[in-house]
Amino acid sequence: MAIRIQEAASVRLDEIYRYTRDRWGEAQADTYVTGLFAAFEQIETHAVMSRPVPAEFRVEGYFFRYERHFVYWRRLLNDDIGIVTILHERMHQMDRFKDDFS
Repeated sequence: MAIRIQEAASVRLDEIYRYTRDRWGEAQADTYVTGLFAAFEQIETHAVMSRPVPAEFRVEGYFFRYERHFVYWRRLLNDDIGIVTILHERMHQMDRFKDDFS
């Protein structure tokens, strides 16, 4: 099993890093993004509590909260874990999610 960062999630990680670095400094940005990657690694062991994506999103997948962000993921055909997107709690989840999941 491997963790695969999909394109939209990669873009979001870059945005999160830049925003955090610009607002709170490079050390905090490194700490936050490292924490996200550590959380990704805990999906398989259920050390992070994932819930199914709500039915109104009309996609199969799961999500969990990491500090101020929601991490959306799904099981890929080869049984790897695909990190689909990462959205800030203040973002309109439905609109951003649809953009990133397609």
